[in-house]
Amino acid sequence: MRITIVDDDKLVAISLKTILEASGKIEVCDMGECGEDAIRLYSQHKPDVALMDIRMNGMTGLEAGEKILSQYPDARILYLTTFSDDEYIAKALSIGAKGYILKQDFEGITPALETVARGQRVFGDAVMNKLPTVMNGQKHEFSPEQYDLSEREMQIIELVGEGLNNKEIASKLFLSEGTVRNCVSLILEKLALRDRTQLAVFYFKNIAK
Repeated sequence: MRITIVDDDKLVAISLKTILEASGKIEVCDMGECGEDAIRLYSQHKPDVALMDIRMNGMTGLEAGEKILSQYPDARILYLTTFSDDEYIAKALSIGAKGYILKQDFEGITPALETVARGQRVFGDAVMNKLPTVMNGQKHEFSPEQYDLSEREMQIIELVGEGLNNKEIASKLFLSEGTVRNCVSLILEKLALRDRTQLAVFYFKNIAK
């Protein structure tokens, strides 16, 4: 797995590189220290995962991530930060980041990178516990009929919002994994969303109690 690391604390970046490469599974192809570096390094290396901080001098990690995703919609961005600020979490979700974990969860960084590299999303426990609160203040009036969503599609949206993957949803609803995958694609089309992360955001904004 090839990754880039962007953090304005050079000591943190170097420490991360040393620890992650020691696993033998990860190659750090380049490092940067600001949002502008993040954009340049992603364009240059097209890493499997871009690992970056949020608060940095100049352009923030969130601003950089939004620019990267506007140009490369399939980019996999994992935020690693000391801040579990509600506004940051909401923004990271809304732009389509694949993950948001805290630096304090040091042992979880490598597994998180592996999960994101597989195309799945990951949020640390401290972040997951805050999602309902983060999204509650942004909730809008919602009606399934407005989007032509069936009862089964509503069930799938809820399970995606809870973080289940297609295999887990299929098992829970007694469906084939292929059926779930097709349903998720149709739901994304109906809601004009890009991916499962945006669908989870939609769930917390509009549906979750």
